Amino acid sequence: MEPDSDKFWFVYSSDLDVDIQIKIGTLDGKREKPNYKALLDDPLLKYSGLYQSGCSDLYVVCQVYADGRELTLPVRTSYKPFSARWNWNEWLTLPLRFSDLPRNSVLALTIYDTYGPRREQPIGGTTISFFGKYGVFRQGLHDLRVWPGRVADPVLTPGKGQDHGKDQMQRLAKLAKKHRNGHIMKVDWLDRLTFREIELINEKEKRSSNSMYLMVEFPRVEHEGVIYSIVCWESGSSVEYNHRTSGNMVRMPDPEIPLENLQEAKHHKLARSNRSGVTDRDLKPNSAIRDILHTIMGYPPTKQLSSDEQDIVWKYRFYLSSQKKALMKFLKCVNWKLSGEAKQAIELIGRWAPPEADDALELLGPGFTHPEVRRYAVERLSLAADEDLLLYLLQLVQALKYESLEGVDMSLCDVSHYSSASDTSGADTGGTPSEGPVQEMLDSAELGGGDITQSVSSSSMEESEAATIQRSPTSSLIAEVESSDQFLSEPMMSELLPNIAEIPDTNLDLASFLINRAAQNPTLANYLYWYLLVECEDHEPGLKHDTKVREMYLWVLRRFKLALQQGSKEARASRLALTRQHHFMDQLVALVKAVAKESNNRMKRIDKLQALLADTEAFKINFAYFEPLPLPLDPEVIVTGIIPEKASLFKSALEPSRLSFKTVSKDEYVAIFKNGDDLRQDQLIIQMITLMDKVLRRENLDLKLTPYKVLATSSKHGFVQFVESTAVAEVKLFLCLMKFIFS
Repeated sequence: MEPDSDKFWFVYSSDLDVDIQIKIGTLDGKREKPNYKALLDDPLLKYSGLYQSGCSDLYVVCQVYADGRELTLPVRTSYKPFSARWNWNEWLTLPLRFSDLPRNSVLALTIYDTYGPRREQPIGGTTISFFGKYGVFRQGLHDLRVWPGRVADPVLTPGKGQDHGKDQMQRLAKLAKKHRNGHIMKVDWLDRLTFREIELINEKEKRSSNSMYLMVEFPRVEHEGVIYSIVCWESGSSVEYNHRTSGNMVRMPDPEIPLENLQEAKHHKLARSNRSGVTDRDLKPNSAIRDILHTIMGYPPTKQLSSDEQDIVWKYRFYLSSQKKALMKFLKCVNWKLSGEAKQAIELIGRWAPPEADDALELLGPGFTHPEVRRYAVERLSLAADEDLLLYLLQLVQALKYESLEGVDMSLCDVSHYSSASDTSGADTGGTPSEGPVQEMLDSAELGGGDITQSVSSSSMEESEAATIQRSPTSSLIAEVESSDQFLSEPMMSELLPNIAEIPDTNLDLASFLINRAAQNPTLANYLYWYLLVECEDHEPGLKHDTKVREMYLWVLRRFKLALQQGSKEARASRLALTRQHHFMDQLVALVKAVAKESNNRMKRIDKLQALLADTEAFKINFAYFEPLPLPLDPEVIVTGIIPEKASLFKSALEPSRLSFKTVSKDEYVAIFKNGDDLRQDQLIIQMITLMDKVLRRENLDLKLTPYKVLATSSKHGFVQFVESTAVAEVKLFLCLMKFIFS
C-alpha cells in the first residue's frame, strides 16, 4: 500500500493493548575521572569502573513516571561487556501497555556503574516524555542529554535542552523530523549528503561537549507499508485536547518559479554561440569524455538528457557528426527557439553522416517540430522500400498530427479555387457541372471496369463515403469539396493539382510524401486510405479530441483522393477501387446490423445471415457475386463474392461473422468481420509483432511466427484474418500416437 502524503494516518493509544518497548542504543561523551582527593577519601574507587582501561560494564535502568509518581517497576538492560564504545542495542519491554499510558507520562533512564560488592553508583540520568506537545507518541531515534551524577528525575533531568539557540543537535533533530513527516521536499541524492553531514555534526558536537548523550529509539506502528502515528486518547475520558488540523507550513506563491533562470540562459548562449563553433570544430574528447559520450549514445530514445549531457553532446558535435546514430541525440540538445542555435544545427545536419531510414522515424515524433528537421526525416524515409514503408505506415499516419498545421500543404484543397473553377467551367460549357470530361471519364471507367453492382453510380458511392465521416460544423467546407471535384475539367485539375510525383522528395512534407508513394503503389494506397478514414471520424462525446487535427486529417484524405484521381491510370483505378471498397463496407455493416436485430438464438441468426448474403435484392449489392475487388484487409487478394452457405457467427458476446470470400484464383479467403469492437489496439499489436518478425528474419533468426492481418475500417468495426489453427491438446494427442506407433 502506498502512503498518501496528504493524509494523516493514526491510531488511538487506547486501542493498543500491547506492551511498550524502548530500545537502548549508545552512550557517547566523556566520563570524567574523580580527582586524587576523592580516591584518598574512598580507596575502593580504584576498583570501580572509572579506572578500567576500556569501557566499564554499565547498565541502564528504565522506569515510567506520571505526576511525580512511579507507574512501573524498574527494568534494566542485560549484562553486556564493552570494548571501545558503550552500545547496548537492546529492546526493553516495559510492564505497561499503550492503552494504560497517561498523557503526561515520562520515561526516566538512569545509567549505573558497579562500585564494590553489591554497590552501584549512578553515572547520570535523563528523561523524556512519551508524547509530544500535540499528544502524538514519539517515534524514531532521539539523543538525550545525560545529567552526570544524578538519578533520573522528571523535573530535574530533562533530556531535551532548553537553550534552543545553542543546541545545534536539537535543531537538526527537529529538521530531520520535519523531513520524515513530509514537511521538507525529499531529494534522494541531496538527502544522502545531508544526513551524512548531520551525523558528522552530531559526532563533532558530542566530542566537543562535556556532556554525555544516550541514544534511545521509540517504536513505530506500521501496517501494510503505512506508518501510523499513535495519538493519546483515553476511552471514557471527558478531557479535551486541542490540536490544529492544519499543517505548520504555509504555502506562499513564488512568481519567479515559471520564469527563466538568467544564469542558465546566459551560460547556454555563451556555450552555444557562433564563436564557439570555430574552436569546437577540431575538438577531440579524451578517454573519459568518450566513455560519457558512448553512454549517452546508448540511451533509449525516450530518455531525457540532462543539461550537462546536452552541453557535452553540443560541445563535441563535430566529432559526433561521423556517427549516424548520434544525430538524434544532437538534435535533442538544440533549443529550437533560438534562431542562431537552430541555424547552426540545420547547417550541421547536411554534413552529418546520413542515418538509416528506420532511425529517422524518431525525427517525426512529437519532440521534433522544426519543419527542416521533419523534411530531413522525410528525405531519409524516401530511401526506404515500399515493403519497409508499409511496416511503419500506421505510425507515419499518427505522426501527421505532430506536423505543423501551417506546414501541411493545404493549398491543393483550397475551396475557393474549386468554387471559381466550377463556376467558370459551367459558364464556358453552358451545361450542367456534371458534364465535365473528368466525370465522363470516371463514368466510362466505372462502366468499363465494372462496379460492385450495376445500379450504384459513382455519385452515390461518394455520398455514402462522405456520410461515413460524421462531420463537425467546421467540416462543411469539406463536404463542399466532396462535390466540387466532380465539376473540374482535366486541364483545370492539372493546373490546380501539379503532379506530386514530379516534386522531389526532399521538398515534400510528410503528408505529401505519403500521398506520393501511395499513388504509385496500390497496396500502400489501400492501407493509407483506411488509416486516414479512421482518424477522420468524430470521436464519441466526452472524449478529448483536437478539432484542428481531425480537420487536418480530412484535408489530407481529400488531397489523397484528388491525387489518385488526377494521377496515372493505375492511380485512377486505385481511386475507383477504394470507392467500391467503401460502398461494400457500408452495405456489409448494414447487413450485420440487420442480423444482430434478430432476437432468436445463434443458429437462427446464422440462417438469417446466410439468407441475406444469398439475397440479391435485400441490399444495394449482390454479396454472392460482384466484380473483382481488392479486399481491404489484404489488397493483394482479389475477391469476387462471399460464399453464403459457409458464413457463420462465433460464440461470443458480439458474435463476429466468419466470411468465406471467393477469389479470382478460385481459392477461398476466410476473414472475421467484427462489428461493435474497436480493433485499433489489436491492429497496433499485430503490426509491432510483424515488425519484430521482419527485423529478426534479417538477422537470420526465424521464430516461425504467423502474424495474421488486422484492419480497423472504423472505430467500431473491422476485419481480422482467419488462420487455421490446431489446439494444443490435439498436438499432444498426435505426439502420443506417434510415439506409440514407432515404439
